[in-house]
Amino acid sequence: MTESAALELQDDLFGALPDNLPAEVRQQLTHQLLERKGFVRVRELSERFGVSTVTARNDLQVLEERRLVHRVHGGAMPANAARGERPFEEVASHHADQKALIARTAATLVSNGEAILIDVGTTAAALARELIARTDLTDLTVITNGIKIALDLEAAYPRFSIVVTGGTLRPKQHSLVDPLAAPMLQSLTVDTVFIGCNGIHPDTGVSNINLPEAAIKRTMIQAANRCVVLADSTKLGVRALAQVCTIDEIDVVVTDRGADEQHVASLRSQGVDVIVC
Repeated sequence: MTESAALELQDDLFGALPDNLPAEVRQQLTHQLLERKGFVRVRELSERFGVSTVTARNDLQVLEERRLVHRVHGGAMPANAARGERPFEEVASHHADQKALIARTAATLVSNGEAILIDVGTTAAALARELIARTDLTDLTVITNGIKIALDLEAAYPRFSIVVTGGTLRPKQHSLVDPLAAPMLQSLTVDTVFIGCNGIHPDTGVSNINLPEAAIKRTMIQAANRCVVLADSTKLGVRALAQVCTIDEIDVVVTDRGADEQHVASLRSQGVDVIVC
């Protein structure tokens, strides 16, 4: 198969590929897949291209040497994603179907009369929309450090009481962080906190790419009786820059069916209720 013919497959990367692709073609397709998905596992590459996991890792090593990808435990992400967080609007469409399903499932965990904390991020924003859609839900107090999320939740007033933490604005995520956010959160005790993340690993716990965001997430968890982590399957097995919490601080993880079975099993063995939707 020629290189040009193989590259024509880029619009159907989830379909069957011929065996014995040249290494360079395989690496180009791997890079394109990463750019499209945001994260890819070694095992997935091995199955997709019909090569050993050793060969898949070698391909990622070549791409990392070219500064095209950033390798993480079990897989890789695009190099530009590893260099820093991307704006909310840029990532909102990534894995949108999975995020919507995760949000819809997480919304069922909320009951009338509760007080909850909602973290920032695209999956958290999807959760806010799903809570609004639950017309049976009343007398809910929602505290958030997300300006966009608070504005969206206004549609549910007066069924919901919406409280914004205050703090210093971070424009990329439309979020509020210290120095003013933490003191407000430290004065609260809520039923449930819903946390987003950049990674959740069975050994190292929940992590985030941004230090100020990670600090606020930690404070939110300390204020809640129950911690629910919203993480699409690309986040499982990933370790980001800053640790948010350990696995034993998590009560529930809501993820999608693409989640690695070994990571799910490991989380469950440590007492986490993993909901795969």
